[in-house]
Amino acid sequence: MAVFLLLLVSSGVLFFSSNAQGAYEKLPENYKKGVDLALEKLDSHAGIQHHFLFFRSITKSDIEPGFDVTYVYHHFYLKATKCPKGTVDSTACQFRNDRPLIDCAVCYKTFREEIEQEPKPYVHCVHKPALTEDMKTTRLNHCNTMGYSSGAPTLLASTGTD
Repeated sequence: MAVFLLLLVSSGVLFFSSNAQGAYEKLPENYKKGVDLALEKLDSHAGIQHHFLFFRSITKSDIEPGFDVTYVYHHFYLKATKCPKGTVDSTACQFRNDRPLIDCAVCYKTFREEIEQEPKPYVHCVHKPALTEDMKTTRLNHCNTMGYSSGAPTLLASTGTD
């Protein structure tokens, strides 16, 4: 019985550790690129001590006006792992449950599935408990403005009323 219980627990650990990257692997390529941008920015902060991984998407949207151009908006959570910052191989990293999630929003323009440098990609990440309604509004306004200033189809598709 003890051997069965040990086997069951160890298989559960393997399930959870392999699942840490499972959500990221299921993302479409255009969204993975935004998550990667957020992780790079997060990793550059001196105060961050743990390795973070994509946890789950909250909102995903994209507009394809044509000519291989796509405007992407992605709101998602990153979660700390038990691995130290700078870990290269994340396959053995397990999520921690004693740290707050990091709430991120990114928006950017891609051309032929590569992120364009203009308009500059927008990345905003903050610990979830510190996220305010003002921050949420600022994020959305910034991303909407980015699309409009680039001639996004949402602006061009509007119809006036007389």
